[in-house]
Amino acid sequence: MITLESELTNKLFVFHEMEQALQPLGFKLADNWEYDHGYLDYKIDNEASGYQFLRLPVEVIEGQFLDNPSDATLVKVKEPYLLAHYYQDGIDDHVREGNFRASFDQFQEPKDKDGEFPEHLIPVGMQALRDAEQALRAQRNEQN
Repeated sequence: MITLESELTNKLFVFHEMEQALQPLGFKLADNWEYDHGYLDYKIDNEASGYQFLRLPVEVIEGQFLDNPSDATLVKVKEPYLLAHYYQDGIDDHVREGNFRASFDQFQEPKDKDGEFPEHLIPVGMQALRDAEQALRAQRNEQN
């Protein structure tokens, strides 16, 4: 994981508006959100046996994440970072689930969910962050 300095850190946004500004750039709300926090992820690349992305973590200040966060959900952006996940090679021999559970959850644990981020992709992640900053800055200027 590589943390990145950003003008977005500690800024407040209405989540719905933030998401609308960042979706056209390729950011998506990650599946691992909770009621009090979540992550907007930008997938950078699918390198051999893994993937790399820029993550914008957000903490809910007012309201909560639901299946569809309301227009009133206020979030605070935490420090952005670059993250790499690497998949297991072959079959996961350490599965402790029965056949019923496995029929719904067919994914194995990553080999390394905080792997070394490839040096050559750092500029791509930094540019994606600058694009996000610019989109959110433009959105704020439109509102004022």
